[in-house]
Amino acid sequence: MKMLKKAASVALASALVLSMAACGSSGGSDGGSSDADTFKIGGIGPTTGDNAIYGTAVKNGIQLAVDEINEAGGINGYQIEYKFEDDQSDSEKSVNAYNTLKDWGMQMLVGTVTSTPCTAVVEESHADNMFQLTPSATAVESIQYDNAFRMCFSDPNQGKASADYISENGLASKVAVIYNSSDTYSSGIYQRFVEEAESVGLEVVAAEAFTADSKTDFSVQLQKAKDSGAELVFLPIYYQEASLILAQADRIGFDPAWFGCDGMDGLLALEGFDAELAEGLMFLTPFTADAEDEATQTFVADFEAAFEDTPNQFAADAYDCIYVIKEAAEKAELTPDMDISEMCDAMKAAMTEITIDGLTGKQITWGEDGEPSKQPTVVVVEGGAYKVLQAE
Repeated sequence: MKMLKKAASVALASALVLSMAACGSSGGSDGGSSDADTFKIGGIGPTTGDNAIYGTAVKNGIQLAVDEINEAGGINGYQIEYKFEDDQSDSEKSVNAYNTLKDWGMQMLVGTVTSTPCTAVVEESHADNMFQLTPSATAVESIQYDNAFRMCFSDPNQGKASADYISENGLASKVAVIYNSSDTYSSGIYQRFVEEAESVGLEVVAAEAFTADSKTDFSVQLQKAKDSGAELVFLPIYYQEASLILAQADRIGFDPAWFGCDGMDGLLALEGFDAELAEGLMFLTPFTADAEDEATQTFVADFEAAFEDTPNQFAADAYDCIYVIKEAAEKAELTPDMDISEMCDAMKAAMTEITIDGLTGKQITWGEDGEPSKQPTVVVVEGGAYKVLQAE
């Protein structure tokens, strides 16, 4: 009887040791263990609130790429686990989401989606030396540390590219700007646009600001732009405010050319918006679902089948992010048992050595500053749809 009790005690002790070991390998803040057999990739962005269209697109774009990669054998033979957290485009909620994902065992982050939360989160990921790749945060500060990279153009790059395109294609010589001075995205693009406009011979005849507290009535800004003789109005803003500006301009008989940036994506899908008001509107974007190349059409078909929605540029940027991670991770010969810092250091080096052909650009490369090098694309609204413009 004593022998049986002793054997039972040994078995129980062994079971407890195994149980504790299993708990230790489930993923803590160090993100690695000898038993790890999957890469854990987290995502952060708004899936509720005013910017939900962006975060939901990113969440789904990541999911589609993860599913494809896993089905094809994973990264270096290891599957990907993926978890996405809603931050409502709020910095405090975004940091909380980051910590939630760390507790889950996140080893790399795709996010965050919007700039101000991303700037807050990059402080955390830098302190942890965790690899971070944002699909769509455009503020310079959002990737200010060496652990962070971006898929999209930065605000200054969008401002410069917009001025260059307008000048090189003779769209106007007198330009007005309406921008949101309380938003880092809008003001960052505006500042660089004005600098570049001067150097390429564009005259900025009016520069009219609004703020988050005054973004419904644009009558003053529009009247000043009209009175200035502007041939084109540059709108480095989001599509919600742009929809109001276009409607109010129509009411006062102001019909200039309109040019925007990637925040304009989503305008035609806005409920209640008259798409005819956007006819002729041009904007920078890395992706349009109407493009005729095989890669885009396959992606669009697969995305629509999976999510019953047409992908926008944010979905495409996010989809590309996962394939960039796969390419860099395979270049760096990553394995899931590496700790977060070791993984990040290897990814930093690999990112500057890879070249990607993605949905949002061909022959994309990255510098040590985390910025991508790729050619901008401009689309125009024609007949209620987006059409890619070819630069002259």
